Order: sequence, then structure tokens, then C-alpha cells
Amino acid sequence: MRQVIVGVMGPGEQATATDRQLAYELGQRVAQQGWILLTGGRNVGVMDAASRGAKQAQGLTIGILPDSKTTDVSAAVDIVIPTGMGNARNVINILSSHVVIACGMGSGTASEVALALKAQKPVILLNVSATCAAFFQELSVYAVVAQNPEAAIELAQQAISASL
Repeated sequence: MRQVIVGVMGPGEQATATDRQLAYELGQRVAQQGWILLTGGRNVGVMDAASRGAKQAQGLTIGILPDSKTTDVSAAVDIVIPTGMGNARNVINILSSHVVIACGMGSGTASEVALALKAQKPVILLNVSATCAAFFQELSVYAVVAQNPEAAIELAQQAISASL
């Protein structure tokens, strides 16, 4: 049976302190489930926080980098995949994940959520505005909102169980 990969996506440099705290908790909870964490791999924002949380819980982490260099990779990423693709690497992030959890929102995260919905991947929105949530939920039944990391993991469990 394939390993479950959960993508945690969110802002980089523009991530808020709340985004980073929630991402850290998500990373921990993903690892505690025995799932593999996939992020954009960089050493900033949600990517770094989620990876650090997963590592703290002895999880396995994958980072899909936008550049061909690995100079800005999070120290908490185990498997580094440099792509040289820039934002086009978002397609890899989404298609490699069984479930996508968006923690916070920025333009890059919005593109990942849109790609996930287009690919009919389950998307869990955490720490996004009501307007943002309504927009994505209007686009697809695959978008759901979680109030906290624990609820996000419960929703991910349900989505993974339904797809296996």
C-alpha cells in the first residue's frame, strides 16, 4: 500500500505568526498519523513551520523547491526535490498529495488550492477569511473549512479513508 502524503501549503514570507503556529501543529499531527508531509520546502513561513513540526514528531518530510538550488531549503526537510520550475512546481505539490491543507492564504497558496480543486483533490482550508473560504467552496465540493489543526486532521482522515 502506498504511503499517504499530505501537502501543507501556505504563505512563505507573508505568513503570519498564526499561520506559522498552526502549520507547526499541522506538521506534528501529520507525522503523528504516520503520514508523510509535503511542502514547498523553503526555509520560510508555513513551509518551514510545518516541516519543523513534523520533524519534532519524528515524521518524514518532502520539500518541492521552486529553484534548482537548495540554498533556501528548510533544515527540517528530509527529501529535497529541486525543480527549477518556479511556481510551476505547484502542480507537483498538488498531484503528489493525497490531501491538501491550506494554512493561511496568499497568491501562491490560492494557485495551489485552485490546482487541487481542478484535480479533484480534497482541500482543507485553515485560517482563511470567510470570503476566501466561500469562494473556493463555491467552486468545488472538494473544499472544506477546518477551525483548528485537530479538525483539519480529522477531515484529512475522512478524505483519505474515502479514497483508499
